[in-house]
Amino acid sequence: MRAACSRTIDMAIPFPHLLHHDRSQPVAPPPTCAARSQDELKRVAAHRAVEFVQSGMVLGLGTGSTAAHALDRIGDLLRCGALRDIVGIPTSEWAAARAAAAGIPLSDLNAHPVVDLSIDGADEVDPALNLVKGRGGSLLREKMVEGASRRFVVIVDESKLVPCLGASGLAVPVEVIPFGWALTLRRLRSLFEGMPGFNLKLRTAATDAKANSFDENVFEPEAFVTDNKNYIVDLFFEDGIHGDLNLISDEILRITGVVEHGMFLGLASSVIVARKDGVAMMEKKLNGI
Repeated sequence: MRAACSRTIDMAIPFPHLLHHDRSQPVAPPPTCAARSQDELKRVAAHRAVEFVQSGMVLGLGTGSTAAHALDRIGDLLRCGALRDIVGIPTSEWAAARAAAAGIPLSDLNAHPVVDLSIDGADEVDPALNLVKGRGGSLLREKMVEGASRRFVVIVDESKLVPCLGASGLAVPVEVIPFGWALTLRRLRSLFEGMPGFNLKLRTAATDAKANSFDENVFEPEAFVTDNKNYIVDLFFEDGIHGDLNLISDEILRITGVVEHGMFLGLASSVIVARKDGVAMMEKKLNGI
């Protein structure tokens, strides 16, 4: 099954050694490509990701504006009969509502503990295809579904490519239980004490998680609440996160009160990158190859 937008376009991106191009497809960009909007590029990349979907699959359904295009495309293919017997596992209440509106049958991880393919966006992607996710607040369910997946295809635009996680200066989220959240926040601060340019804050209902500046003296009592009824503490790194990411991950998760964090390490199989001059795919390197 091939989706309508199936052309792969060669271009230079910051991590060229990770690129994989489908040589069976034409590589010349269409003449109107440069005029495409960012949303159109997201749509083309999402449709490319949906090409991996086959009838009978259990699918992890992502959250956010880019994933929305994939959900709509899957719904279109189900309605026209190009796909059948699909079961979707949503990564958020938003994804569940959007998928239901698109006509995608839904289930959960209890009934389907192994997911064939997940398609979702990301907030950051480093050269090793590690991700930051969760600025929309759905990191826990996203990590559960995508961690249970045989293949995880990520869709981003080129602005999400970073030299190291946290390098965008925007939030790296940590989901925490509401009970004693201030104590958990202090322990997170202590973990990164001495790191230049580090800061953190409790995400509030009025907070823009994509902003990297804030006034600590502003009193905003209403916390942002996740689908799991938890809070989020946003971590900010002026120059990104340096060191062993797996060790840092373990240290964060050892703090009592922390539920999960937004670093998705080693989970992505492929990353589809949408640029103004086309779309390319970055593939995970296996065994150093």
